[in-house]
Amino acid sequence: MPMFEAPFRQVHMDFHTSGDIEAVGSQFDPDEFAVTLDRSRVNSVCCFARCHHGWLYYDSKKFPERVHPHLANRHLLKEQIEACHRRGIRVPIYITVRWDEQTTRAHPEWLCVNPQGGIWGTPPYEPGFYQQLCINTPYRDFVKAVTNEVFDLMPAVDGVFFDIVGIEDCSCVRCRRGMEERGLDSACRDDRLAYAYDVVVDFIDDMSRTVRSRSKDAGIYYNDASLAPYCHRTLSGVTHLEFDALPGGGPRGYESLPLRGRFERTLGVDCVAQTGKFHTSWGDFHSFKNLPALQYECFRALSLNCMCDVGDQLLPSGRIEKEVYDLVGKVYADVERKEPWCRGAKAVVDIGLVSVDGRSMKGAMNVLQEGAHQFDVIDDASDLTPYKVLILPDRVRLNEAFASAIDAFVAAGGKLLMTFESGLGPDGRDFLLGSAPVTVAGDGPIHTDGKPVRGREIGSSGYADYVVPAGPIGRGLPQTEHVMYTKGVEVAAGLGAEVLVSVTEPVFHRTWRRFCSHRQAPSSGKASYPAVVRKDGVIYFGHAVFDLYAGYAPLWVKKMVLNALDLILPEPVLRHSGPSTLEATVNEQIVPGRWVVHLLHYIPLGRAEHVSVVEEAIPVYDVAVSVSVPRPVRSVRLVPEGGDLAFGKRDGRVEFVLPKLNGHQMIEVTFKDFSAG
Repeated sequence: MPMFEAPFRQVHMDFHTSGDIEAVGSQFDPDEFAVTLDRSRVNSVCCFARCHHGWLYYDSKKFPERVHPHLANRHLLKEQIEACHRRGIRVPIYITVRWDEQTTRAHPEWLCVNPQGGIWGTPPYEPGFYQQLCINTPYRDFVKAVTNEVFDLMPAVDGVFFDIVGIEDCSCVRCRRGMEERGLDSACRDDRLAYAYDVVVDFIDDMSRTVRSRSKDAGIYYNDASLAPYCHRTLSGVTHLEFDALPGGGPRGYESLPLRGRFERTLGVDCVAQTGKFHTSWGDFHSFKNLPALQYECFRALSLNCMCDVGDQLLPSGRIEKEVYDLVGKVYADVERKEPWCRGAKAVVDIGLVSVDGRSMKGAMNVLQEGAHQFDVIDDASDLTPYKVLILPDRVRLNEAFASAIDAFVAAGGKLLMTFESGLGPDGRDFLLGSAPVTVAGDGPIHTDGKPVRGREIGSSGYADYVVPAGPIGRGLPQTEHVMYTKGVEVAAGLGAEVLVSVTEPVFHRTWRRFCSHRQAPSSGKASYPAVVRKDGVIYFGHAVFDLYAGYAPLWVKKMVLNALDLILPEPVLRHSGPSTLEATVNEQIVPGRWVVHLLHYIPLGRAEHVSVVEEAIPVYDVAVSVSVPRPVRSVRLVPEGGDLAFGKRDGRVEFVLPKLNGHQMIEVTFKDFSAG
């Protein structure tokens, strides 16, 4: 793929328009459309060829029956492109893939089939176009024909955004036949998913060849196909990565961006973070995001080395909403001023956080962000050499290859923090890591379902443990019992390992036979198996500490984890004196030879059942910042507004105080005699 530079100020212009709506595009004014975008500092807008309802928005010669039945302007897409190009605005073209209401009605035999023989997605009598189409059927030829026609009829195609291209567990006739031909068992879910992965990879390769046969430099992206662990094989088919991180999609929506951004930025291509102008999510007509919320989402994307993309939905009439772009323009004017300190930037990190399914990732992310640690999210295909510390959160089961890579990392001087069942082999019996400081001593208590209770929330914390966080692990905590709301793995310390903290048992576990008060029984005061063990540069926590933090946010759990990191990472890239709600990242621009510290302070509030909101930036004053730097510093300066900050140097660190942080502030640290490497 050619090198592709993603624009910083994008808009994704949805246009999923029902066939029951009339006069579609009747109020579209190409000059007003492009001028409004230009004034809002937008430099790329994704416009629609084909929507989830299955309609086309151009004068199709191959599929005239698919043109929206009430499309008043049959040259809508063409005029959007021409008007934007006159103002230097890029226009990638949107083509839906797995969702298409018209195709599902015309060709139900092309639908994905679930293992029970039914269809995936919207039931027949519910609204929605979310039935999944199988790209292992002749439907693929239709998608390809639409794509080719777009190139035939449009004045120029800057890129193609193929939407809804995820991995689908399909048991349709063609997929079952394909699995049989490859010797796979279609009754086995793992085999079905392996085959489904291959189908998506083949689709991406096929469609990218099609696009490349028509344009050597058009952008190409497949939405939903970049998710780990699938991304590594699909990267060859894309020019960049994008991901939907609309925080209005749920009360925890603000957690999506940092996890996805910290992973996708490691993959060697430009990464675009998509938010929305909507108060909630896609299709929320006539709603408006609070200005501080949109600032937070865009500036946060910049801090994570991502470009910005604001989602909108053009009204069926084709009229662009001036009020929406007044909002977008206020934010994008700031983004434009900040771009010089973001272009080509790479994260400066200490830690590689290994990705795993489940809420442990949320807990780990929150602990690290609240502790101001600099980290990437990685997987078993990632290069481990950039990191000083690896974290395996709670349930990272290892294969032989990844275990060997981690052991080699530790042998070369890398540090490791592993928790709960992380480091176990696929069968969960014992640790596959030679560097693990513990061995499994037993399964521990067994629940009535025949499975171990460890790490499970059973009843009102019926199988809780206690710990007394002594020594360096307990710094800042009272030396008394602290509850761990689930039971840990019963382990024994290995040869040469040091037990830093032990488990204290409750007087009994809470069951229907014996219980005390409303929740877990109190401490017995009797020490049991190890809770925290250290050997050299490896620390092991026996409890699912990140899962606990995601579920309960106990301060003592966070403090113990951060204290453990202090032991194996005594000089982190960054420290600050601000509150735990302050987000801090450090990025490097090799040319012109500087680091850029991003500080953000916006607090999403759970004021509503369905959405978290940001209504204002919360100012913070006199934030002391300390950065571990690789060479002498020439200046420390506020950017883009300018203004030098006084700074000091101590033990390889540069230290300064930011007088006021109001939302987002970038601080440029410029080095003397900078040279890469």
